[in-house]
Amino acid sequence: MTTTPRADVRPRTLVTGCHVFDSVHDGVLRDAAVLVGDDGRILAVGPEQEVRAGQVRGGAGDAVREIDLGGAHVMAGLLNMHTHFSLSLPGAAGDEIMAMGPYALALYMADGARRTLLSGVTTVRCVAEKDHSELDLRRAVDAGRVPGPRIFTAGRALVCTGGHGHDSPDTLECDGADGFTRGVRLQVKVGADLVKVMISGGIAGEHEQISTPQLTRDEMAAVIGTAHAWGRKVTAHAGPAEVIAEAVELGLDCVEHGYQLTAEVAAAMAAAGTALVPTLVVTRCAAFFDSLGVPAWMQQRSLDAGPRHVESYRMALAAGVTVMLGSDMPPFWPFEGTSATVRELEHMAALGAGHGLDAPAALRAATVVPARWLGADGDVGSVTPGRFADLVATDGDPTADVSALRGIRWVMKGGTVVRDDRAGYGHPDHAA
Repeated sequence: MTTTPRADVRPRTLVTGCHVFDSVHDGVLRDAAVLVGDDGRILAVGPEQEVRAGQVRGGAGDAVREIDLGGAHVMAGLLNMHTHFSLSLPGAAGDEIMAMGPYALALYMADGARRTLLSGVTTVRCVAEKDHSELDLRRAVDAGRVPGPRIFTAGRALVCTGGHGHDSPDTLECDGADGFTRGVRLQVKVGADLVKVMISGGIAGEHEQISTPQLTRDEMAAVIGTAHAWGRKVTAHAGPAEVIAEAVELGLDCVEHGYQLTAEVAAAMAAAGTALVPTLVVTRCAAFFDSLGVPAWMQQRSLDAGPRHVESYRMALAAGVTVMLGSDMPPFWPFEGTSATVRELEHMAALGAGHGLDAPAALRAATVVPARWLGADGDVGSVTPGRFADLVATDGDPTADVSALRGIRWVMKGGTVVRDDRAGYGHPDHAA
């Protein structure tokens, strides 16, 4: 039954006809309901009859809107911890983005934010955007002028002169401990939530190798010490084990990629509480590179790194390192029959099977675990009272197979439905 609310009362929303994975417990709560308050936060989760009775006792009266999901599986919206809305890789497509003026780039990024939200990613961590453009995008999203996910950002990534990504305005070249200290402070000044630093080479740098060290110990210590003094965590683009080991010893909070870990370094990461965002998809995405006109040298470096990348990921899992979902490529990007985010999660689950990551653990690596890293688990990452109603629904059970998320058909952010395939609106591949 759907009750029409009075015109002077903003309605609560009762989501029914669903089975809920809350990201906290292993099992699925069947025949459940979620009650959402008029502030967009979850008031109650539980068996449908209990929640329905409770909301009546709570005095909601006629100010209730009911949404019946017809037996769908519901979970928290996905968190993508390695996002670049202004990504421009070497090649024709990247050159086009680099040539954009500020207005064109703003529109391009706004469209990416919209598609990201509609694909089921309700929170992102941006880890290097051009000229701090994501800060204005975040303000526009928060003000309701642009549909998009919740945005946490590192601002511009810090690199040494000529270091990884130096040729794009999404990085800031620094040298020496004083230079990197200033770089951190500049990111904090503009509103960064965390700091990113490039401590080694990578796949996309033509005149470097993945194994190329790029910061001195003093420079790494300056970044990490200064960021921590300002209450910001540090994540590092990093490939080789030796460089990662030194950064972990200095207090690094997170590693991006980790292409060349060893068992010893993975154990050190686990002991220190250093997380890993493996971005497995970046070493197995030839079709994506082809679509962007990425040059042969980069494609070859990516594909050649794949086997060692998987070995490193499995070492991390075996050691007990905290792993978190991050795609590196745009979260919504249509890729191998699904989005880049879901494809990354599939890799995490499949390649982690037998090494400590089952489907529920993979789902937590895409929800509550990154929320905790961000210090935002009181707001997002689980389907529990007090959190924002950032929810996705799919017909299949993702706790049995994460590939069920290929069938996301309904998305809610903060209590507002932004996508409903049955009603025919909000699909990420459709126009706004």
